[in-house]
Amino acid sequence: MHTWHLSGAAAARTAVLLVLLAAAPLVGAALGWRPLLELDGSVAVRLHGLALEHPAFTRSQRVLSDWVWDPWTMRLLLAGGVVLLLRRGESARAAWVAGAAVLGAVVQQALKAVVGRSRPRWVVPVDSAEYAAMPSGHAMTAALASVLLIWVIRSRAVRIAAVGVAAVSVVGVCFTRLVLGVHWLSDTVAGALLGGALGFAAVAARGAARRAAREANSASGGRG
Repeated sequence: MHTWHLSGAAAARTAVLLVLLAAAPLVGAALGWRPLLELDGSVAVRLHGLALEHPAFTRSQRVLSDWVWDPWTMRLLLAGGVVLLLRRGESARAAWVAGAAVLGAVVQQALKAVVGRSRPRWVVPVDSAEYAAMPSGHAMTAALASVLLIWVIRSRAVRIAAVGVAAVSVVGVCFTRLVLGVHWLSDTVAGALLGGALGFAAVAARGAARRAAREANSASGGRG
């Protein structure tokens, strides 16, 4: 069994692509691009109506959002991944996972402050959330954790299953935040893309660091 093999170049290209895709909703929201705002508003109104019409369904979405896919749940899973790596003796990889998790939280809060987007406001709210809306912290943390945890897994079969679970989790958490009326569609899209980008960037950076270390050791051996 082997850990997920993804070349540093491929991971870096993926990270760049995801950042470029995330830039569209981020810039659009910051500049108040009308087509984006109209789409966000239309989706928000439809799903808020659904939430009001089906209170039991809405309560289930709150449980999923606040417990199953909550950012702290994702961080606990990452902490478990770090412990697993340390038990395997992979302290360097564990440090990269922990560092990426911390960086993700910092980037998320920084972007919220820069974009400064207000959350949806409703006459009859079904949930509440604090601070700025863009990007969605739930979506960003879920996507980042998904990439990093898949990177940790050794078993091919478990990794394939984890990819499916990750896809459901990222899409699912985006949907719950919309149904609960605390985010706009573009908030969740930007968050998911940025979280994935940070995860792949961590994989790429770890690969680059390992290559640099090998080259340094080779050069040192050659001089000896």
